[in-house]
Amino acid sequence: MNDSGASRLALLHFLARVQERDLARTRRWIATEEAREAERRVGAERRPPPPEWLIERGLDRNNIVAVHAGGCWDTGRRTKSVTRAQAVDALRNHVPACSKCRPDTALGIEG
Repeated sequence: MNDSGASRLALLHFLARVQERDLARTRRWIATEEAREAERRVGAERRPPPPEWLIERGLDRNNIVAVHAGGCWDTGRRTKSVTRAQAVDALRNHVPACSKCRPDTALGIEG
């Protein structure tokens, strides 16, 4: 096998030590990944439910730009969670409904 003087048994013991180190490292990686996965699960369980209705405000914070359903994919960055009554009130006061999620239809308000 090898003429360096190392016996076959010594080489096999060396190989076993290397493999044990590799296995220990793999087990640490597994434990780390299991901890991350547990943290993700806890985070998902603790995450509050998404709001049902959103109001999008303009840059001056006084100007209401649109009313959105909570799951709308086209909301701006300046949105605030509101109650159903607040969303209905905004739509009745001529705040535009989002053309993507159609909260006016979902709320039964024809505009």
